[in-house]
Amino acid sequence: MKKILHVISSLNGQNSYSLALGNKIVEQLKESYPESTIVEKKLVAEDFPHLTEDRWQAIITPEENRTAAQKENIAIQDEAIKELFDADILVVGAPLYNFGIPSQLKAWIDHLAKAGETFKYTEEGPQGLVTGKKVYIAMSSGGVYSENPGYDFVSDYLIKVFGFLGMTDVELIRVEGVAIPELRENALNKAEKEFAEILA
Repeated sequence: MKKILHVISSLNGQNSYSLALGNKIVEQLKESYPESTIVEKKLVAEDFPHLTEDRWQAIITPEENRTAAQKENIAIQDEAIKELFDADILVVGAPLYNFGIPSQLKAWIDHLAKAGETFKYTEEGPQGLVTGKKVYIAMSSGGVYSENPGYDFVSDYLIKVFGFLGMTDVELIRVEGVAIPELRENALNKAEKEFAEILA
C-alpha cells in the first residue's frame, strides 16, 4: 500500500490533459499497489494562496514570536509540507502555460521550499530533506516540446526543484501536441503507454 499525493494545477477543470494523464497514472499505480490511499491537492479549485508580504513575514518570524494572525497565515504551509512528507508517491499535473508552470503550482512549491524543514544548507552545499519519494510529473502542452526543448521551462525546473528538496527519483511523462489537430486524438493514449512502460 502506498500513500499517493496527486497535485492538480490546471485551469481547465475536467477538460485538462494534465489532469487526465495524472488520473491515468494514479489508476495504474493503484493497480500496482492495491489499497493505496489518494490525497488530491486541487491547487486552483482550492484557491491555494500565493506568497504575500504578510505570509512571508509569518514564515520568517520565529514560531514563538508569531501572532495569532501569523499562525493562521502559516497553517496552509504546515499542511502542505505535512502532506508532502506523508506521501510515498507524488503525481504532479503540470500544464505548460506560456512556456512555464501555472502560478498556483509555483505557489505550492514556494510553500514547500522551507529551510530547515524540506532542505538545509551545509558546508558541502544545500541538502534536500524530503527523501524516499517517487515523483511522476504529468506534463501537458499544446505543442511538441520534447522536440523543441528550448521553450520548455517546465520539465527542467520541476526536476531540479524536486531534486533540490531531496526528491531525485523523478519520471516525466508528456501528453503533448494537444493543440495540433492531427496529434490531439492520440496524445493521451501515447502518454499512457509511455507511463505503462516506465511502470513495467
